[in-house]
Amino acid sequence: MHSRQSETDDPSPGSPGTLYVVATPIGNLEDITFRAVRILKEVQVIAAEDTRHTGKLLSHYMIKNSLVSCHEHNEEGRIPELILRLNQGDDIALVSDAGTPSVSDPGYRLIKACAEQGIRVIPIPGPSASVAGLSVSGLATDSFLFLGFLPRKSGKRRNLLETLKNERATLVLYESPRRILMLLTEIVDVLGDRPGMLAREITKIHEEYLRGNLTDIIDTLKARMSVKGECALFVSGAGEVTGPLVSEEGLDQEILTALQGQGKKTSALAKELAKRFNLPKNTVYDRILELQDRE
Repeated sequence: MHSRQSETDDPSPGSPGTLYVVATPIGNLEDITFRAVRILKEVQVIAAEDTRHTGKLLSHYMIKNSLVSCHEHNEEGRIPELILRLNQGDDIALVSDAGTPSVSDPGYRLIKACAEQGIRVIPIPGPSASVAGLSVSGLATDSFLFLGFLPRKSGKRRNLLETLKNERATLVLYESPRRILMLLTEIVDVLGDRPGMLAREITKIHEEYLRGNLTDIIDTLKARMSVKGECALFVSGAGEVTGPLVSEEGLDQEILTALQGQGKKTSALAKELAKRFNLPKNTVYDRILELQDRE
């Protein structure tokens, strides 16, 4: 059966096909809609980020359909072929390895090309790690800012974080398990210690949700041998965070008192005072260095 006949009441003969952007499970294979399964059966071809990965999903639901790859490295070259098939009347399903295509996954360029040529693009809604995690974060959900993966280079990452100091929406970020501790530390340094939640392996066997201040999450992860699994991080916006709990003069006095006592490493002292007074760690660290130079 031609899927366009199932989705519209009066398809025009000879009209282009439809590109269906199909959300697939992010872990648990049961997290897929009846409509998504039907569309994957009915389209003429499935454009998949990884044909082997999608093949497992199709096998689970006994879907026999042709697959072509459409991933980050070949999407640009694959577009003309897929556009041609759509213009010839074929319907195509676009899927990523997990979740909703084009949300931190390939698909944006193909969708843009279809829209520019007047080809119908229809979403088949379903799983998304960002929305799933946000729904159980305990943070404000009336406004959130999806940032996906931040730049790999530390300088660019910190510059971007600087622009978010006054952002009131809940921040939603993705990061690899190898770099999540570094990202958390940088966020505390730049934005200060804030309420947050780290979600690992959402919907999978070892799924976990760590809630609390970011420094608490950091301490939990540091106590482990390693961090594994896909990570989604949720950080409260500036609107949920109270202002500094100490004046500049009060902070200086706290620093001087600490420096006169039994010596702590500058970084440890900065972390302690930043957490106590709700200040960015790098701000406190710089102030400690300034006061040390005066002595």
